[in-house]
Amino acid sequence: METMLVTGGAGFIGSNFIRYMLNKYPDIKIVNFDALTYAGNLENLTDCENKPNYIFVKGNITNKEEVDYIFSKYKFKWVINFAAESHVDKSILNPMAFAETNFIGVCNLLDSSRKNDVSLFIQVSTDEVYGSLGDSGYFTENSPIKPNSPYAASKAAADLMIRAYFKTYGFPAIITRCCNNYGPYQFPEKLIPLVITNALEDKPIPVYGDGKNVRDWIYVIDHARGIEIVWQKGKIGEVYNIGASQELTNIDLVKKILNILGKPETLIKYVTDRPGHDRRYAIDASKIREELGFYPAFSFDQALKETVNWYKDNRRWWERIKSGAYTTYYEEWYKRQLGLKE
Repeated sequence: METMLVTGGAGFIGSNFIRYMLNKYPDIKIVNFDALTYAGNLENLTDCENKPNYIFVKGNITNKEEVDYIFSKYKFKWVINFAAESHVDKSILNPMAFAETNFIGVCNLLDSSRKNDVSLFIQVSTDEVYGSLGDSGYFTENSPIKPNSPYAASKAAADLMIRAYFKTYGFPAIITRCCNNYGPYQFPEKLIPLVITNALEDKPIPVYGDGKNVRDWIYVIDHARGIEIVWQKGKIGEVYNIGASQELTNIDLVKKILNILGKPETLIKYVTDRPGHDRRYAIDASKIREELGFYPAFSFDQALKETVNWYKDNRRWWERIKSGAYTTYYEEWYKRQLGLKE
């Protein structure tokens, strides 16, 4: 049985990817290596805990000793890196934490992967490395990198190091750059779950600036499918944009969610725009479509309604997080592994 290392697999996108892959590929072992920082939550994968081909290991990619240990314990054929600090607002407040995880952590993974002859390394990056667009045009894989936030800069730095590893060592790496994700298990600080959960609690919904910033959206399962096809067919050394061609202004998105929930638009509260707030992201995903055959399987309206319903049906999950009560799940999980009493 071949083994895949998924770093950051307890987060939103990583956990959805792991679940998707475990269900589709029972003959592949997946090791989930996650530091369980604020957005990492083992409850995202409770349905996978007892699968024989799933292993969780707590560890941080910024710790070289922990990274070397996991590579010495398992023989990885593939490495998929989701591990990242990802919230733009937090990067403005604490850029060094983002540099450490998103760049130094990736350097650690690259070093261990090269030394242990990994067959394929996929870096899950972001369209934010391209910067901001005007009212027209799209980012392609050949667009210049012009990050405008510490988060985007840290991801861009990692992308450049991966390119350097490929050019210098012939290292088998591929970079994917995806647009904004939405779906189940997304941390409630992000726009869509924040709007849904605040609306369900009849709380004000903050909207930056005039609300006309445009984002390109993809359902998280379609993102998982995109990474899957890059893993299967992608060309070493290439970059692939993953998108669903679904652009929407933030304010229109907020109103769409309120309409689904039957909540009033009076909940909307415009707040001061954040520094360096990119006006528009939109990616051209024709390369992955034409070269690898990737097409989204979910329509935006269908998947958005399913996402809203998931948060309605899983109030306990997000209420614990928003209340700050999620602090003990890992300890509970650890006790279960050791056969200790709760």
